[in-house]
Amino acid sequence: MSRATVNVLLIISVLYTLLPLTWLLFASTKSLSDLYSTPGFSFAGFNLFENIGAVAQEGGGVFFRWYLNSVLYAGLGAAVSSFVTVMCGYAFDKYSWFAKEKMFGLVLLGVLVPTTATAVPLYLLASKVGVVNTFWSVFVPVLVHPFGVYLARVLSSGYVPGEVLEAARSDGAGELRTFASVALPMLLPAYVTIFLFQFTAIWNNFFLPLVMLSDQRLYPLSLGLYGWEKQGHAFPEFHSLVITGSLLSVVPLLLVFVSLQRFWKAGMTAGSVK
Repeated sequence: MSRATVNVLLIISVLYTLLPLTWLLFASTKSLSDLYSTPGFSFAGFNLFENIGAVAQEGGGVFFRWYLNSVLYAGLGAAVSSFVTVMCGYAFDKYSWFAKEKMFGLVLLGVLVPTTATAVPLYLLASKVGVVNTFWSVFVPVLVHPFGVYLARVLSSGYVPGEVLEAARSDGAGELRTFASVALPMLLPAYVTIFLFQFTAIWNNFFLPLVMLSDQRLYPLSLGLYGWEKQGHAFPEFHSLVITGSLLSVVPLLLVFVSLQRFWKAGMTAGSVK
C-alpha cells in the first residue's frame, strides 16, 4: 500500500481510539441538564469538580473503596502474576524436561479458552474452598496468565543469551541466583510488557467479580459503575456519576502506561555478549 493509504488508516485508528475518550472528557464537565441538552463534543459550563464531589459523596464514598479494590486486584495481581509468568516462560525456554512441549501445548490451549468460560468452574471451586465473596476469590484466579507464559518464553529466547547463563554458572552461581541476578534484569522489558497486559485485563475485569462477589465493599470499579448504571434507569443523576467515575477510572491506566513505557525501549542486553 502507498504511504498515503497507510497514513489514512492510522488516522482512522487514532480517531476510533480517541473519540470515545474525548466525549468522556467533555461529558464529565457538564451538569446533568447540559449532558442531555448540548452537543456531545462541546463545553457547556465547567462542572467537573462538582461532579467529582458528587461521586465522592455517593454511598458514603464507596467509589473510592472500589478504586482501592481495583488498585489491589490489578496492581498486586499483575505484579505477582507477571513474576510467576516470567519464571515459567524462562523455564520453558532454557530448561529441558520430559514432555515439555506437550505441557507447553496445554498452556497454548489455555490461551484459546475465553476467561468467561472459566468463571462458573472457578466459582464452583471457590465455593468448595469457602472463599466465595472474599478478596481471594477474585485475586487468585487472575494470577494465571497462559498468554503471558507464551509471551515470556518468546521474549526469554530473544533477551537472555545462553552464553551469559553459562558464564554465570561457570562462576559458581546456582540456578536461582542465575535467574534472579542475571536473567531477571534482562527480562525486565518482558516483565513490564506482561505486567501492562495483565494490569489492563484485571482492571477491566467484570464477569469474574460479578460471579464471585455480592458484598459491595469488595467490588472493583467495573462492577461498581455497572451497579450505578443500572440505577440510572430510575434515577437519571446516576448517569452523570457513571460518566465522571469512568473518567477517573481511566487515570491509573494512563499513569501506568506513561510511567512504564521507557522500559519497552529495546536492547537492555545489547553488548552483553562479546
